[in-house]
Amino acid sequence: MHPGCECLGINENLIDAAQRMAELNVGALPVCGEDNRLKGIITDRDIVVKCIAKGQNPVQVKARDLIEEADVWWIDADADIDEVLRQMAEHKIRRLPVLENKELVGIISQTDLATKLLELVEAISSTSHSQ
Repeated sequence: MHPGCECLGINENLIDAAQRMAELNVGALPVCGEDNRLKGIITDRDIVVKCIAKGQNPVQVKARDLIEEADVWWIDADADIDEVLRQMAEHKIRRLPVLENKELVGIISQTDLATKLLELVEAISSTSHSQ
């Protein structure tokens, strides 16, 4: 999980979103409402496909215009890895926000999972004994 992720405000425009993604070197940002609650996620692909490719001005398009609150999937911070994998597979999503007491505390990504699996494989393979 990436702890302490930044939230994009629901009323911020897509230029702000793209600049923040570049600064943080991420491909997605959670979108939070004025109540600081998770409302959705915007990806770099969303900006390109849902705004720029349609000839819209990213300065004028707000985060709220791209998110679909009904499709917000998240996982509780206490969930186990099986639940994370199940949710990601079931909903066909690459990033899953992590909430604790209804507050966003991080995001777990497909890359996070792949990295941990690779670390496990390398750790097992580098042991001096074989079974």
